[in-house]
Parts: sequence; structure tokens; C-alpha cells
Amino acid sequence: MEALTNRSKAVDRRPMSVWEKAYLPEIAKGMGVTLKHFFKKKPTISFPEETRPFSPVFRGLQVLNRDEKGRERCTACGLCAVACPAEAITMEAAERKQEEQHLYREEKYAARYEINMLRCIFCGLCEEACPKDAIYLSETFTPANYKRESFIYSKQDLLIPDPVTEPELYKKALGDRAKKS
Repeated sequence: MEALTNRSKAVDRRPMSVWEKAYLPEIAKGMGVTLKHFFKKKPTISFPEETRPFSPVFRGLQVLNRDEKGRERCTACGLCAVACPAEAITMEAAERKQEEQHLYREEKYAARYEINMLRCIFCGLCEEACPKDAIYLSETFTPANYKRESFIYSKQDLLIPDPVTEPELYKKALGDRAKKS
């Protein structure tokens, strides 16, 4: 019968010698591999004290962005909710009042904005769909918790700190995005 691939090898069927029956060469090879790995640098890190570098395309927790004056960028257009394949984003729009001009950039704003992190697949489509650069995926993990309700983030949980009143926290929340722009 002809072989389908060229990878087949003939099996050696001759009887083993005394040296091979003792398995000493194979044990020595195994110990050599063990010793080689024993002196290598360990890949494990002590997490709270050390952090590992992330990929530049890492997608973490979503953040609602503000402009340089501290006003919310989100205009409640709903494109992020429509683009989300997991249907994790829920929002309700409201009209801005005259006295709220310092809070919102446009006439419409998101009165209610929620993301269900148990549904989110961190695909980044919400970030790509937003025409106002109001939402982006940050460089932080979603924290672990025991209750399902704590994984539904409201607008106040997602909003980035105000750059006017809290400039240090704002720069920290931007992460590497501040260095790029």
C-alpha cells in the first residue's frame, strides 16, 4: 500500500540491547532537559508587585471619554450599541438643557449608558463605530467579583475623570493614549 504522505517512517523491530533495556540513556536525556529548564529564568511573575507588559493592541475595560474642557463626548447616537455583536451596550438619550452646556458637547447626551461586562467580548467594534471618539477600550482589566450585578457598569462607572478638576487622574486613565496624541 502506498503512503499518503512522505512523513511515514519504518518501525525498527530489532530486539533491544541490555543497555537499551535499562533505559539509562533515556533517563539521562530526560534529566538533561530538566537541568536545562532548572537554570532558565522563570516565566512566572509576582502579580501585585510586578506587572507584565501587554500587547499594544490589548483591549481592556471600556471608558467613556471627555473632551479637554471636561464635557462628555457621547451624543447618544447609538452606533456603539448597534455595532456590538453581543448586545452588551444599553443607552437612553436625553436633550441637553440650557444650564447643562458645561456638561455635554452636543444637544443630545446619554442619560443612561450601561455595559454588561458578562456579555462583552472585547471586540472593539464599539470603539470603531463611535464617530465622536467617546468610547475606547482602556488598558485595565475588568475586576473580578462574586455578584453578577456588579458587572453591569453604569455611565458613572465608565466616565473618565474630569481633566479640568482631576488632571493627574485623567492622564493616568488615558494611559498610553496620552503619549500617542
